[in-house]
Amino acid sequence: LFARFMSRERKEPPDIDVDFEHQRREEVIQYIYEKYGRARAAIAATVIHYRPRMAVRDVGRALGQSPDLIDRMAKSLAWWDTPEQLSDRLRVLGIDAEAPRVRLWIDLVRQLIGMPRHLSQHVGGFVISETPLHGLVPVENAAMPDRTIIQWDKDDLEALGLLKVDVLALGMLSAIRRSLEMISAWRGAPLALKDIPEGDEATYAMIQRAETVGVFQIESRAQMSMLPRLKPKNYYDLVIQVSIVRPGPIQGGMVHPYLRRREGKEAPRYER
Repeated sequence: LFARFMSRERKEPPDIDVDFEHQRREEVIQYIYEKYGRARAAIAATVIHYRPRMAVRDVGRALGQSPDLIDRMAKSLAWWDTPEQLSDRLRVLGIDAEAPRVRLWIDLVRQLIGMPRHLSQHVGGFVISETPLHGLVPVENAAMPDRTIIQWDKDDLEALGLLKVDVLALGMLSAIRRSLEMISAWRGAPLALKDIPEGDEATYAMIQRAETVGVFQIESRAQMSMLPRLKPKNYYDLVIQVSIVRPGPIQGGMVHPYLRRREGKEAPRYER
């Protein structure tokens, strides 16, 4: 199974993401710690940087601004606002942007945006080493019990060429499991993924009409707008569909929808 991440067609280091049921993620994390040891396995960190709202709140509290004013100022900011627009936002709120303490507030916020604020825990990026990790990077206990994290984020790991394995939680897998259990109880006979018919024409007809609300990977507006145009008829067509809207595989050189069609290559057969 691991070999599928080591494709020769990939033009970049392997990006290993393994999804697990949301309710069982902690079970998987503790399994990794138990198998490799707390000395050789740890979760990567994420460096949280200051964004405008966060900087406005922290600097405002440090300068003794009133909580009401801080809250109004922070909520008035949009995600696309630039630091230069802070003065304009204050004026809209009826606040004198030239007052000494307010001007200092704005100047400090502008300096703070983009600076590291604190170290957080990655959503599931594991680093597993042959030798103890503390010989390579500082290791510390996480705030959550029975977890160990390193003090580097994913960008640091990529710069040093260290491999990260993402252990991710996917709620849809939990929903699928519960659905199979409910259908099995209703039918009075067990139903598993392998029992679901493959290539059902009625299912693909609904997909081609973009009737995919609640269908994992193809339920976004961008995906639904492409479905009536591409009209996927099989699993590989859906691979191309998802790759066009989410261009990770295309950027990695693994999938090229137009080149494959032009060269007359057939879609590869996929094993379950």
